[in-house]
Amino acid sequence: MRDDLQMIWLVARRELRDQFRDWRILTPLTILTLAFPLLMNEVAKQAVAYINQYGGNLIVDRLVPFSILIIGFFPITISLVVALESFVGEKERGTIEPLLSSPLENWHLYLGKLLVGIFTPLIAGYTSVIFYIIIVSRQHIHMPGVSVFVQLFMLTTAHAILMVSAAIVISVQSTTVRAANLLASFIVVPVAIMMQGESALLFWGNDQVLWLAVAAVLVMASLLIRVGIAHFQREYLLGREFDTLNLQWVLKTFWNRFKGEARTLEGWYRFEVWSAMRQLTVPFFVIIIVAVVGYLASYEWATVNVPGMLSNATPKDVSAIVKNVGQSAGIAQVGQHLSAFHIFVNNLRATFIVFLGGMVSFSVIGVLAFLLNVGLVGGVLGIFKLMGYSPVLLFIAGLLPHGIFEIPALMIASAIVLRIGAVLVTPQLGKSMGQMALELLADWAKIFIGLVVPLLAIAAVVEAYITPTILASVLK
Repeated sequence: MRDDLQMIWLVARRELRDQFRDWRILTPLTILTLAFPLLMNEVAKQAVAYINQYGGNLIVDRLVPFSILIIGFFPITISLVVALESFVGEKERGTIEPLLSSPLENWHLYLGKLLVGIFTPLIAGYTSVIFYIIIVSRQHIHMPGVSVFVQLFMLTTAHAILMVSAAIVISVQSTTVRAANLLASFIVVPVAIMMQGESALLFWGNDQVLWLAVAAVLVMASLLIRVGIAHFQREYLLGREFDTLNLQWVLKTFWNRFKGEARTLEGWYRFEVWSAMRQLTVPFFVIIIVAVVGYLASYEWATVNVPGMLSNATPKDVSAIVKNVGQSAGIAQVGQHLSAFHIFVNNLRATFIVFLGGMVSFSVIGVLAFLLNVGLVGGVLGIFKLMGYSPVLLFIAGLLPHGIFEIPALMIASAIVLRIGAVLVTPQLGKSMGQMALELLADWAKIFIGLVVPLLAIAAVVEAYITPTILASVLK
C-alpha cells in the first residue's frame, strides 16, 4: 500500500511542479479568485437595494449562503481547464510517451492526475469563499450557523470532485484539447442546473435534504472516478489520433445487439428479450428493496407529519391535494375522466425520466426518481388513512387492478437503468466505452419496447375504464 501511494505521489508531484511554474495558469486564476468575491458582494448589495425600494423586503442575510455557493463554484469552472488537458494535453505536447512507458500502473497514473486536478480547484474555491466571508463579516451582517458553513464547504468539495472526475474522463476519451474544452459544457451546465435546486434548498432552509444532496453528489463523483479507472488504457491513448463519427458503425452495432440472432418476433421475445431480462435478476432485487423501504418510509412520514401540516387547511384543500398527488402516484379516482392515452403518456414520461436521470448520473438520479414515485404511493395512502379510509382496501381497489401491470413495468424500467450504471463502472476487456454504451442502450430498448410499453398500455386502459368502477363499488 505504501509503495502504491508513493507511485501516486510521484505522478502528482510532477503535475504540481508543472502547474505552479506556469504563470499563465496561476496569474488569471489568482486574479479571478480574489476579484470575484468583491464583485459578488457588490452585486448582492445592489440587488437588495433595488428590490427593497419596490417593497420586496429582501434580506441580505439570506443571500450570504447563496453567494458562498456561487463563489465556491466559479473558481472551480475556471481551473477545470487543468483537469481537461491532463492527459490529452500531454499527448498533444508529446510528453505522454515517457509517462506511459514508465513502470507505473494505470490506476497510479489516473489517481495521480486526479488528485492534482482536485487540489487546484479546491484551493481556489476555498480561498475565494474565505475571502468573501471576511468581507461580509466586516459589514455587520448576520452570518449563518456553523452547520450551514459546513454544508457549503462540503458542497464546494463535492462539486469540485464531481467536475474534476468528469473532466479527467473527458480528457482520457478525447483526442484533442479543443475537443475536451468543448465537451466541458456537458460538465458545467448540468452542475449549474443542479446548483439551482441546491440554492432553493438554501433559501428554504431545508438542512436535512441539503445533506442528501451532498451525499448524492459524492456518490456520482465516486462513480465517475470508478468509470475513469475502469476504462483507462494507456494503449488506447497512444494508438488513437483522431475520432470520426461513423454513423454506419453506430447503427450497425445498435441493431445487431437489439435484433440478435432472432428471425421472428416470437424468437426475438423468446431469446433476446428473455436473455436481457435474465441479466436483471440482481438489479430487480435491489429495486424491490428500494420500493419497500421507500413506501414504508413515506407512509410513516405522512401519518406522523401531515396532521400538523394540514391542521389549518379546509376539507376542500385537503381533497384537492389528495386528488392531485394521488393521480401522480397512479391511484385511481372515483369518477375520473382521464383518457387511457393521457394516462399512458404520463406513465411513459415517468419511465423516460427514470431513464434519462439514470444515464446522466450512472443510475443515481434514475433510482431517486423511482423512489419518488414509490414514495408518492406511500404518502397518499398514509393521508387516506388519516381521513378514515383503509389503506389496504384503497390499495387493492384503487391501485392493484392496474398496478399489477404498471408497477412491474416501472420496476423493470428502473432495474435496467440500474444495470446500465453498474456495467458502465465495471471494466470490460476488449470493448470501448462507446461500444458498451451502445450495447446497453440496445438492451434497454429491447426491454422497453418489448415489455415496458405493452405493460404500460394495458395498465392505462385498466386504470381509465376498470379501476374507477371497482373503486366506486368498494367505497360505496
